[in-house]
Amino acid sequence: SITSVAFSPDGTHIVSGSHDNSVQIWDLSNHAEILQLNGHTDSVTSVAFSPDGTHIVSGSHYNPVQIWDLSNHVEILQLNGHTQVESVAFSSDGTHIVSGSWDRSVQ
Repeated sequence: SITSVAFSPDGTHIVSGSHDNSVQIWDLSNHAEILQLNGHTDSVTSVAFSPDGTHIVSGSHYNPVQIWDLSNHVEILQLNGHTQVESVAFSSDGTHIVSGSWDRSVQ
């Protein structure tokens, strides 16, 4: 099942996170999945596009927060610090990422 969704900045795509540990990119023009990103080892609980649409941040119940480069379709960074991430977001200028967790912290 899908746990989180977000629109791309230009409104042409959706990113989703799922209980199957994956992140999917969907094309809104034809409602088709166009890319699946794998790397989490537990449910993906939160996803967000960067303001310029070139990156995705995802959070999971187990793995650290992960940042994905959409031009290469690869994970480029893992951010450790807490477990059971419930929420992730980019700053409006795309230079910062924030995450919230069951451990009652914001990082």
